[in-house]
Amino acid sequence: MAKPLKVDEIWLERIAGLLDSMEFGSLHIVVHEGQIVQMERTERKRFENATRHSGEAVSRRSDTRAAGR
Repeated sequence: MAKPLKVDEIWLERIAGLLDSMEFGSLHIVVHEGQIVQMERTERKRFENATRHSGEAVSRRSDTRAAGR
């Protein structure tokens, strides 16, 4: 039978700290025998590049392929 999960104030603060500044991503919490033993944070950063036009990126790709790279 599974042991009940024990989450004290310290773990709640750690979890909140990892989530606090995250805009896009996930927090994976690993539990062994009813206790948190590990947390893995995966964060995504999204950037907008306002100076580049979509046609410019396509032409660069085709130039690279033509050069044999």
